[in-house]
Amino acid sequence: MTDPQPAQTSADLFPILYTAGTLFTGLGGAQSPGGVIVSRGSLASKPAVAATGHPDLLRQNYPQAREVDAGDIISPLPANAHTHLDMSAYRFQALPYFRWIPEVAVAQQAQRGLAGALAGAETLARLGQPVGDIVWDPAVMEALLPREDLSGVLYFEVLGPRPEQAQERFARFREQIEGFRRLERPGGLRVGVSPHATYTVSAPLLQLVTEYAAGEGLPVQIHTAEHPGELELYATGAGPIWEHRLPALYPATFAEVMGRPPEPDLTPVRYLDELGVLRHRPTLVHMVNVTAEDIRRVAEAGCAVVSCPRSNANLECGRFPLAEFLAAGVEVALGTDSVASGETLDIRDELAFARERYPEMDPRVLLRAAVKGGARVLGLPVPQIRRGEPWRDEYLWSRSD
Repeated sequence: MTDPQPAQTSADLFPILYTAGTLFTGLGGAQSPGGVIVSRGSLASKPAVAATGHPDLLRQNYPQAREVDAGDIISPLPANAHTHLDMSAYRFQALPYFRWIPEVAVAQQAQRGLAGALAGAETLARLGQPVGDIVWDPAVMEALLPREDLSGVLYFEVLGPRPEQAQERFARFREQIEGFRRLERPGGLRVGVSPHATYTVSAPLLQLVTEYAAGEGLPVQIHTAEHPGELELYATGAGPIWEHRLPALYPATFAEVMGRPPEPDLTPVRYLDELGVLRHRPTLVHMVNVTAEDIRRVAEAGCAVVSCPRSNANLECGRFPLAEFLAAGVEVALGTDSVASGETLDIRDELAFARERYPEMDPRVLLRAAVKGGARVLGLPVPQIRRGEPWRDEYLWSRSD
């Protein structure tokens, strides 16, 4: 025989005023401080949002409400707009970029694959965070697409720096994408595409993939301007990126990869723009090592950007110019990159780090990027806390672990 549940009383019908240092409802900008009135119309009904706003005004309008300090943030859950779930079994290690690749990414390669992706997916499903995941293994696409506990985009990755192989690689890639799309379900994970990086995919393959994606309405992510060596590569055709390549996979010169000679003022972003890729509005990931002209080009093309602050710091790649992108009107979202470089998959950890990394920025702007920016990058409805909508305890970030 089970113990009887405590009887509810009329006191349970009193509204609750949750207050926090910052409130973001998903509508407009965030406010500090903020509060939410949560009411229950009857003992049988579920809690609902009755009002949002400044705590003082809510106290005045709801004097009977019981007040609860919710801590730092009340907000819909954020989105992890860029990650590599198949590396979720890796051990995290912070090392300079060209040490991290052999000592972490390659050394733990046996840990990469379906098992890691499933573990990472379980973590994000538990956290309730939508995902933008980069996938290279077809088995991962096939395993994750049918899931009903995740939303977002799975970007299937393609590499191929040899231009003479572009048509063949694209034909195979397109066949795979069309097979994956048959696994999509309404409201679930979507199929996207990811030409890995500007220097690992030849110019003709980049054009084929992004033009195909645009024609099919598929979202695109490209790793761009992550390491400072990328600027040297496009300016001179040499430098650490080229020195650390696997020669057997590449043509003799980088000029052959991009179908043009390097130039002193050429950057990865300018290259994508002049190649015609930016007009298809791909999402550009990292974008740490950019010029003012690059930011202008991205803004004019209407591209969004995903920043991974922890990964960029841990790999010593530099500091994303957040204020400059925001001033140009670029949509910015946050991602964790891989567990191996970002340490965790929880975008709230990324946001906490970003607030330390950018002490000069209003933290409300960073919160907006994590929630609204992430949803927009992934093509999802922006989650909102609105009057009359059901209340969810996960809006109280300090209590949603």
